[in-house]
Amino acid sequence: MNSIGRIFRIHIIGESHGECVGVIIDGCPAGLSIDIADFEKDLERRKGGTQKGTTPRKEDDIPLIKTGVFNGRTTGAPITILFENNNTRSGDYEKQRAIPRPGHADFTAAVKYGGYEDYRGGGHFSGRLTVGLVAAGVIAKKLLQQAVPVATILEIGGEVDLEKGLQKAIDQKDSIGGIVECRVSGLPVGLGEHFFDSVESVLAHAIFSIPAIKGVEFGAGFSAARMFGSVHNDAIMDASGKTGTNHAGGVVGGITNGNELVFRVAVKPTSSTPKEQTTWNKEMDALDTLSVKGRHDLCIALRVPVVLEAVTAVVLADLMLLDQKINKIL
Repeated sequence: MNSIGRIFRIHIIGESHGECVGVIIDGCPAGLSIDIADFEKDLERRKGGTQKGTTPRKEDDIPLIKTGVFNGRTTGAPITILFENNNTRSGDYEKQRAIPRPGHADFTAAVKYGGYEDYRGGGHFSGRLTVGLVAAGVIAKKLLQQAVPVATILEIGGEVDLEKGLQKAIDQKDSIGGIVECRVSGLPVGLGEHFFDSVESVLAHAIFSIPAIKGVEFGAGFSAARMFGSVHNDAIMDASGKTGTNHAGGVVGGITNGNELVFRVAVKPTSSTPKEQTTWNKEMDALDTLSVKGRHDLCIALRVPVVLEAVTAVVLADLMLLDQKINKIL
């Protein structure tokens, strides 16, 4: 549904062109210092229009903290944070209502919800809702203190030269995907469970909630399938669990082993592309030509790092609270 987490639990709300979007955070310990300024850096990183290849839609994204914070400290009650939607152009989507965008949730949402879904800007399926994830991530990062996730773009369109990758899409008048890596140092040994609540399982569950994520690999990932066991195995160097290599990506048996957590995600190209495509027109009940107009990201991967950090922080904060690794703030 729209919630995830067991102790540190978040609930995403809103639609792309509705009145607002936001997040409700439950389970945050009381006494954590919270200020509007805490959110500025990460919210700015997520914004469109601030870098080449991102949507020109610009929102102020000023967090409106409605509940759960009093006199600059969390109260232990659910925290509600809202973001107003002011820069919308819903008419762009009315025109294409008859032709569900290939690769987008237009078709599946219409069938699942019987045509009652808010289709403007992708509605509840829009990347706009990631602003709530980033807000939750800011609070989760404060709880994690030193073990803060750091994500970077490794490549765009198969190119490690990001500008070159973007230019490929510009030249083709199309969108393009990329790969983003996330690393977390300073995690204790023992987070996570075997089988269904392994660190990889809970992280992957949350990561795939980020729009456009199509794959995730930990440590050596798929390249492990081409390695010998003697090469892939990470030799334990001392009693702390430090290993000589980190092909496991910091997780063994579903449990953190004290080494750096390392994983990568594959980000698909933006579904909304100006490139002409042949797809089904439901009013005509026949194939038609579609070129998507409006304001969209050329490459969603450009805005994924801060969202990936946020989701990772939310999961790790939950795991830390479950394992009683986060003490009372006061």
